[in-house]
Amino acid sequence: MEFTPEHKSLAESVRKFVASEINPYVDEWEEAGIFPAHEVFKKMGDQGFLGINKPERFGGSNLDWSYTLAFCEALGEVNGGSIPMAVGVQTDMATPALARFGSDELRDEFLAPAISGDYVSCIGVSEPGAGSDVASIRTTARKDGDDYVINGGKLWITNGTQADFMCMLANTGEGPVHKNKSLIIVPMKTKGVTVARKLDKLGMRASDTAQIHFEDVRVPQRYRIGEEGLGFTYQMQQFQEERLWGAASGIRSLEKAIEDVIEYTRQRKAFGKPLLHNQVIHYRLAELQTEVEMLRSLIYRAVEHHVAGEDVTRLASMAKLKAGRLSREVADSCLQYYGGMGFMNETPITRLYRDGRLASIGGGADEVMLGIIAKYMGTLPRGD
Repeated sequence: MEFTPEHKSLAESVRKFVASEINPYVDEWEEAGIFPAHEVFKKMGDQGFLGINKPERFGGSNLDWSYTLAFCEALGEVNGGSIPMAVGVQTDMATPALARFGSDELRDEFLAPAISGDYVSCIGVSEPGAGSDVASIRTTARKDGDDYVINGGKLWITNGTQADFMCMLANTGEGPVHKNKSLIIVPMKTKGVTVARKLDKLGMRASDTAQIHFEDVRVPQRYRIGEEGLGFTYQMQQFQEERLWGAASGIRSLEKAIEDVIEYTRQRKAFGKPLLHNQVIHYRLAELQTEVEMLRSLIYRAVEHHVAGEDVTRLASMAKLKAGRLSREVADSCLQYYGGMGFMNETPITRLYRDGRLASIGGGADEVMLGIIAKYMGTLPRGD
């Protein structure tokens, strides 16, 4: 896939925005354990960054996902994974189904302000007993008159303490677990919604993550996205863009880690010569750079197929699997070459080491990705 001048112009605009509006404040936000999502998202919305692949009617640019890829990869210039993850939730995890299947009324009320940056969104799928096993969620939304009454809880919710609305997956029926769920927009200030706690995480420290309780929360049935009972299907479709985003957003951070350690080991001397002159180091870094380029090629191929309207479940799962494992491999190898400085929080590699670990868990664990890939290969035992 070749980026056009328009792709490159978008990416350059993103890099300038990151340099002026995000990176100067990342360390402060990491220390605080939160970033000002409404402030940052509003600035991004003003630049047209939050609706790249969304319909023009609601403020989007109506471009294909290759432009989202250019945006996502350039956002990797952020000095940490927290902000790209939070932005990805807003653009490609909590709003794709709303953009595709929501009524015009619902999109006017929630999608348009998400694109403009006036609203912050979150996605509500995971629960204490159901993470990657989406079919096992227990939160219910029962009909009562013209409303749904929601009871249950969600866990590990990115943007959860600041969000204006949640795109929630809930059980709306008693039938088979893959056909009894719906996606529902839940305004977070509705009576009965409680942010139980802001979670203390190993990494992604600048992104707020919440546990949220729902007790007799009433929302109109018109807040349902698309047809009742198709929520699981809609969410599986959203997962494909989430997984592409998760893979693509890490490419540049891996390259930066390699570039940084090259510079460090070129300057740092041991036993009378620069560390970089040790063959074990510069050969290893060459291997890692090759792996990053292979990951980029896989992601680009997956996006090409996605733009063409093809099912990319297999390729997106492969890309996410590889991205998560390569993030751990690059971070661990590069940290090693810093020696004692690699164990200090003042060294950027420690942030990648902590942040990157989530890539093999969030959005579907490595083991789930392997199961999906095996299914497409036809190697799963019958009945699984």
